[in-house]
Amino acid sequence: MRVQVSEDAVEVLLSRWEKALGLLGNITVARVDVSDVQVMEEPMREVMGTGIKVGLRVPWLYFVARTIRLDEAWLVRRGVPALSFAVHNKGALRRVVVCTPDAQALAQRLTSSQA
Repeated sequence: MRVQVSEDAVEVLLSRWEKALGLLGNITVARVDVSDVQVMEEPMREVMGTGIKVGLRVPWLYFVARTIRLDEAWLVRRGVPALSFAVHNKGALRRVVVCTPDAQALAQRLTSSQA
C-alpha cells in the first residue's frame, strides 16, 4: 500500500491482493474533507481494540479491514507508524488509519495546509 498526498486529495493505493483479501478498494479523500490528523506510533494496539472487522486480518501482524459499521478503515502492519485522519463527505467512512514510514511527514504536510 502507498499513501499519496497532493494539493487536492489524500489517496491510499492498495495492491491487487490487498484489495481482494481486504475487501477494500483504493481510498481517495479530498483534502478539504480531511481533519483531525494524527500519527499513531503503535496502530496495531489501537486496531485490536476496535471490535469486529471485515477483511484481511492477521492479529498483531497485519490488517487491511473495515469495521462492521464501515465507518473506519484500518490498513496497518506491526512495527510501522500510521497516519490517522477523520473523513467527511465520504459515505459511512469516518476515519482512515494507514501505516506508512512517512506518517510524521505526511501528517505535518496535512496539518500545515489546514492552518
